[in-house]
Amino acid sequence: MTSIFNDFMHYLEYPFVRYAIVVGILIALCSSLLGVTLVLKRFSYIGDGLSHVAFGAMAIAGVLKLTNQTIVILPVTVISAILILRTGQNTKIKGDATIAMISVGSLAFGYLLLNIFSSSSNLSGDVCVTLFGSTSILTLKSSDVLLCVVLSIIVVAIFILLYNKIFAVTFDENFAMSAGTNVKLYNFLIAVMIAVIIVLAMNLVGSLLISALVIFPALSSMRVYNSFKAVTICSAIISVLCAVLGMAISILGNTPVGSTIVAVDAIFFGIFTLIGKIASKRA
Repeated sequence: MTSIFNDFMHYLEYPFVRYAIVVGILIALCSSLLGVTLVLKRFSYIGDGLSHVAFGAMAIAGVLKLTNQTIVILPVTVISAILILRTGQNTKIKGDATIAMISVGSLAFGYLLLNIFSSSSNLSGDVCVTLFGSTSILTLKSSDVLLCVVLSIIVVAIFILLYNKIFAVTFDENFAMSAGTNVKLYNFLIAVMIAVIIVLAMNLVGSLLISALVIFPALSSMRVYNSFKAVTICSAIISVLCAVLGMAISILGNTPVGSTIVAVDAIFFGIFTLIGKIASKRA
């Protein structure tokens, strides 16, 4: 055990490993905060849908040969998040149908573009890396870390400052609206924050695993706690801990970063489910 700890501390001497840990913690924290809101609003699958949208936007940026793909991916993902949350209230097109429609369409469109215009000799490998994550989290530049820090601080600050309003909109939009809350505005802010997190998380866990990063910590904490505040705090702690453990295991064991983090999240969900059942029987 001491040897493993010493090996990990040795890896921390490298700047790129420290960058990866910082970015991983920030992404895990932000995704866990909004994950609770998404689960309670029954939009758990939105992370997966928006990640597919981001994949399609990335394909467009690749075709245009843009060096900074974020200038395309971020606005497209934000617009899609707003559309999903707004049309999800439509009586003709329910939320899950909207997510499925946008998700599948974007994924198919992106893969089609990559097949038609890609100059890569290993298209299947590139797509697999994008969908399931890669070691790109370990090749981050200081500018990438700075962008993540700034956006994460903004997301966390908005969540904390507007906590009461987000709480009200999450549980009962009609009541919040009758109390004078601008529900559309807060849903818009939630959509924007979700989109930002999805774009940031693509390098960490890949497109197909982002929803797990958002959902697992919230569901785990709900096995034990009932109040919104307790669930949110516990979810943040679980998410950050799983991210650090997952990245440590990945670095030491040379396993895929995204898959390892999600696997640790799944194990924690099993543990908290067991704890919740034991606690309910004693009560």
